[in-house]
Amino acid sequence: DNWAFLYAQRLALKQELPLHVCFCLVPRFLEATIRHYRFMLRGLQEVAEECAELNISFHLLLGYAKDVLPAFVAEHGVGGLVTDFSPLRLPRQWVEDVRERLPEDVPFAQVDAHNIVPCWVASPKQEYSARTIRGKIHAQLPEFLTEFPPVVRHPHPPSCPAEPIAWEACYSSLQVDHSVKEVEWATPGTAAGMAVLKSFIAERLKSFSTHRNDPNKAALSNLSPWLHFGQVSTQRAILEVQKHRRNYKDSVDAFVEEAVVRRELAENFCYYNENYDSVQGAYDWAQTTLKLHAKDKRPYLYSLQELEQGTTHDPLWNAAQLQMVQEGKMHGFLRMYWAKKILEWTHSPEEALQFAIYLNDRYELDGRDPNGYLTPLSLCLAGCLWSICGIHDQGWAERPIFGKIRYMNYAGCKRKFDVDQFERRYAPTH
Repeated sequence: DNWAFLYAQRLALKQELPLHVCFCLVPRFLEATIRHYRFMLRGLQEVAEECAELNISFHLLLGYAKDVLPAFVAEHGVGGLVTDFSPLRLPRQWVEDVRERLPEDVPFAQVDAHNIVPCWVASPKQEYSARTIRGKIHAQLPEFLTEFPPVVRHPHPPSCPAEPIAWEACYSSLQVDHSVKEVEWATPGTAAGMAVLKSFIAERLKSFSTHRNDPNKAALSNLSPWLHFGQVSTQRAILEVQKHRRNYKDSVDAFVEEAVVRRELAENFCYYNENYDSVQGAYDWAQTTLKLHAKDKRPYLYSLQELEQGTTHDPLWNAAQLQMVQEGKMHGFLRMYWAKKILEWTHSPEEALQFAIYLNDRYELDGRDPNGYLTPLSLCLAGCLWSICGIHDQGWAERPIFGKIRYMNYAGCKRKFDVDQFERRYAPTH
């Protein structure tokens, strides 16, 4: 279920050439820890096994693409290169670095395989809100939301087999924090991800439209880790969920809104706004209002360590933080509350954004993702800039600290769901 893979195989079949799949394992990436790397590498083991069955060579190259991929291309006489797309700064730099080092006669194509409507096709500019991009995406879904053709067993074997991968040895190349442990609830790999999708459709989809904002109800897809690491395609998830539209129209429509419109709105923002992870990326009205209230007295001030350990005065916030630390996920509704409180309890909007992105990227399995910077609800992905800087939102009634940024409080949460029940579930153990 990968359009870049499918395109590469189509080129190889046309030229009657072998097909190689390369993954460049970088020693570190943003705030990723061993929790994220183990999830990714265990998923890649499954990919390697599938490639072997398809007569396609899978190579795990240790190091940055610019240092290892051009040499691989030269060594294997590779005739063309196809890569996936990410709107984030670092992956885009990797692509540029490789492009500069490739021989001039080796064509290099990029395919947006993780959006349904490719990012640069959906819109040629930064969109203001879901309202402005929704129609553009829905108009193009008939063309792009199609069934995948199959990857076929490749008829042209490589001249020499791929070197066996010493998977455990790969870990010694990493320069990441090993103190953030793996989670128990999420098994890496496509097979496990597809099982979660199947269970969502069978057990939770019917209540998605009515209960998705209640952290105590099992109504979410829980797919975000597998979607983030490319182990399940968003397009596959939509195709499967849409088969149940007759029975659960409201839930299917709500799922498509979050998984397609909101998710691709986040991609659009990161692609067209180079300041996607800073206050400078916010709209003028939001920057102005945050600046006006930057010196407002905070009711509480917490250090990064106090926030990380979940030792604030707010038991709901602490419970949400501890859920994230322990499980690598936080309910989508609570991610909004969580980020907004960080704005209220830190010295400045800049510090709040820095802390929120750090914690999100360090603990969330789906962190380090366009949706982490943006969308509050997409498949329960975080929304740091939405929550703190009002991106894709509007100005609200002015109040201390927040200015015109949308406000959330404990009392509002109590009106939405049983806060006590959630707090008991994640109460710190002393």
